[in-house]
Amino acid sequence: MARESFGIIDTLPSGNLRARYTAPDRKRYSAPATFRTRGAARHWLAERKVEIASGKWVHPDVAAVKQAERSVTLGEYAGKWVTTRTNSKGERLRTRTREEYERMLRSPGAKGSNSKGGPLADLLPLTASAITPATVRQWRAGQLATGKATQTSRAYGLLNSIMATAVQDGIVDVNPCQVKGGQSTNTGKKVIPPTDEELEVILTSIKPEYRALVIVAAIGGLRFGEATELRAKNVKIERSEGGAVSAVRLTIAEAVVKTSAGRTVGGTKSLAGVRTLAIFGEDAEIIAEHMRDKIGDALLFPSADGVRHLGQSTFWRHWHKAVIAAGREDLPFHGLRHYAGTRYAQAGATVKETMARLGHASEKAAMRYQHSGNRDDELAARMSRRTTA
Repeated sequence: MARESFGIIDTLPSGNLRARYTAPDRKRYSAPATFRTRGAARHWLAERKVEIASGKWVHPDVAAVKQAERSVTLGEYAGKWVTTRTNSKGERLRTRTREEYERMLRSPGAKGSNSKGGPLADLLPLTASAITPATVRQWRAGQLATGKATQTSRAYGLLNSIMATAVQDGIVDVNPCQVKGGQSTNTGKKVIPPTDEELEVILTSIKPEYRALVIVAAIGGLRFGEATELRAKNVKIERSEGGAVSAVRLTIAEAVVKTSAGRTVGGTKSLAGVRTLAIFGEDAEIIAEHMRDKIGDALLFPSADGVRHLGQSTFWRHWHKAVIAAGREDLPFHGLRHYAGTRYAQAGATVKETMARLGHASEKAAMRYQHSGNRDDELAARMSRRTTA
């Protein structure tokens, strides 16, 4: 046995060296393994001395548990993260969101021998604590090279959230997701809402039974899943003393969600999606007319059997013909929601009011649905300092 300036080094019968030291709890602890050289044993003791002096010493049993936690792979940690994840309001992940996360975290072969796995598959076998900023940059570059910019940005956002939690849990010291703008990759694709004239052509061209569906999306700002879950009990028709329709009020509390199990009814995209909104004028009359003979739980926009929810593929055939007639074959149905956000803002709504109308949980999301519109001449005339004779 040889006493050092700190600790003790023993020579064992095997010829190997054992290092021991006295900890702040006045108990003596040995290194978890023996050493071949005295220099290595002294180095280990020196590290323990620094830990004690800096107040960072922890009991060896606790350190062993922490080391085991830090050796977890990203795949193992991410799997637990998805099952326990909640948002800022304490809500568990929605079914569609959870399935999308699981898809991005899918391992190769999980969906058959030829399955390549999700976009994060290459990182899953790596120890979470070993993933560096360079690792993330290299992975992201490889994903962008596939041409799937939107998927890459979403996968990067998921990885960033997982790693941020890992920092809180002490699994990693620093979040390795440090790519500026990594979550906002620009695909170059832009949704251009229809003009008033184009919307009018769509309304007159589409099959009459779907006219009200276009109205609730373009004027009410409803998502397709919210619109197709509307039932008669969710619509209140207000009339003047003469019996004319003055307004309709829609209550949105649920939505149709497409999952691996098929179309199911669930909550709105977020709590902000639960709302009541009003529609006036001719648009209200179109909805009221559509409501004829519909009561209680009857769907406003059912499939052909009148019972099941309308599918996007079924509706698309009619939508496609209408947008071609309007010269807007590029317009997705979701573009009507952009129209609603833009027109509501042009009517004088604040960002907060637009958020409430469209059911957005953040100002950033609301701003994506506000476009410059087609009022340049009107606005330029207003700002003119001179009037013409």
